[in-house]
Amino acid sequence: LRNHMFSHGCCVDQLNLQITMDYGRVRLWGSIAFVIGSALVGKLVSIYDYRAILALLSIGIASMLLGMLLRPSVMPQGESRHQESAGWPAWRSLVAQSWRFLACVCLLQGAHAAYYGFSAIYWQGAGYSASAVGYLWSLGVVAEVIIFALSKKLFRRFGARDLLLLSAVCGVARWGIMGWTTELPWLIVAQILHCGTFTVCHLAAMRYIAAREGGDVIRLQAVYSAVAMGGSIAVMTVFAGFLYQHLGHGVFWVMALVALPAMFIRPKVAART
Repeated sequence: LRNHMFSHGCCVDQLNLQITMDYGRVRLWGSIAFVIGSALVGKLVSIYDYRAILALLSIGIASMLLGMLLRPSVMPQGESRHQESAGWPAWRSLVAQSWRFLACVCLLQGAHAAYYGFSAIYWQGAGYSASAVGYLWSLGVVAEVIIFALSKKLFRRFGARDLLLLSAVCGVARWGIMGWTTELPWLIVAQILHCGTFTVCHLAAMRYIAAREGGDVIRLQAVYSAVAMGGSIAVMTVFAGFLYQHLGHGVFWVMALVALPAMFIRPKVAART
């Protein structure tokens, strides 16, 4: 459900190009809503059982539909494009130009599969309570919110290539820590690194995509959302399930190896700065 927000990414990118919107400050509200929603759902489920989830989902969808009816203060302006810019040749050219970028984000986001699918089970098996696991997850999202809020200042001089390198380094470190120990101080460090493995990678993607021109922005955003944020995580979750069954915590070492190649296959030249 949380990844549903990425379906609106192409609109956000186009607004970012047209009205120089600070993407990080806008995107952080999705993370804040996730933290608040998780806490609220947990509390209500403990009182009203699982039916509270269905009720809150209905309220959330209704609120989203009402919000879509509101007119933004600044309307995006469409651009007319020639027909020859669309179709299969345009997609093929886009993938040929951006395959390094797509490979990087697929590896970096896909490496989260073991964390998303099995970290709670792993930590509870190590003796942590359900509430402690919830706090650890919330810590990761809090770190995410902080980086989104400060991204414009922190990464003003960083290109997409630099951000992808930073995310890859954080990925190798984070998944290595999770495979190495379950000591609380190190788990706190690993969760803080969520701002590097997820947030920095996503910011790199938005920066790279926003540097495209015309219809390529929408096409590349669609591929990123479908392949990196959807397909790669889905495939790696199946793979991680098999590995967790046979290797246990060793699955996180494998995720560190998955993130490692991203350091070397980053796009050499940004589309446009």
